[in-house]
Amino acid sequence: MQGTVDGFSYGLVTPVASFLMACLGGALGLRCTTRSLRNRDSFKAGWLALGATSIGTGIWTMHFIAMMGFSVHQAPIDYDRPITFASLGVAVLMVGIGIFIVGYRGATALTLVTGGTITGLGVATMHYLGMAGMRLQGRIEYDTPTVALSVVIAVVAATVALWAAVSVRGFLASLGASLVMGVAVSGMHYTAMAAVSVHLHGTGPATDTGDAATSLLLPMLLGPAVFLILAAVVVMFDPLLVMGDPDWQGSAARAPHRPGVPAPRHVPSYGEPANWTSRPAGRTARGTAARGGHRSQDW
Repeated sequence: MQGTVDGFSYGLVTPVASFLMACLGGALGLRCTTRSLRNRDSFKAGWLALGATSIGTGIWTMHFIAMMGFSVHQAPIDYDRPITFASLGVAVLMVGIGIFIVGYRGATALTLVTGGTITGLGVATMHYLGMAGMRLQGRIEYDTPTVALSVVIAVVAATVALWAAVSVRGFLASLGASLVMGVAVSGMHYTAMAAVSVHLHGTGPATDTGDAATSLLLPMLLGPAVFLILAAVVVMFDPLLVMGDPDWQGSAARAPHRPGVPAPRHVPSYGEPANWTSRPAGRTARGTAARGGHRSQDW
């Protein structure tokens, strides 16, 4: 018996919520990766790990929020918890491999393609492993060309995301990149779901399965959602991650100097060594004149 599949049991609620979660995870991951690339300090591996965990958790949370809107009218749906959480581990691990390749090997074309391919395959594996954890009185079949298209979308989206992490500068540009990533991840998910058909074992009365799936998945999503919120708090307390390039300092340096107004002092950016030899031009000139033309050493 052919099952009646509905991927939008709650209308636009689950697609919009899943899209926002994918954007949040992508934004955090991109900013953390940018932070690690621009400052080669002892916390580089930590920032890369936080970025990988944010992207992997965001994609996994997006997937299962979207799955709360998935139902088969003739059969209740359950989920195998070990397989479901294993898909989270796969997402974080594969995304981490791709991000660490780019983080430590540089942003060459080869590393971007390699890291993007591994990350994209990890996203696709997470999706289909999560689908393998679905339990219902029937079997799930897939349309092979549509599955292949979803994998291609995942690989391209992951490659573009890694490119954005090493190329995009500034808060607004990163926000735009995270929105594009959210669209790509959501597109991959719903393309993969378009390949799904369900063949039920026997016949049975129609059953409303939306509430059962929601009550099962919602507690499982609380932990990853809390992690993303805490990661967002960590990012907000790092000025480099929030502001990107210190454009406000550059605009101050390019501003014309007006007579009678002291020139603005250069404030070192995050991670930039302080220049202890810089002093206002007026004081240096007066000190030079007072010493008979010999320039004094500035401390």
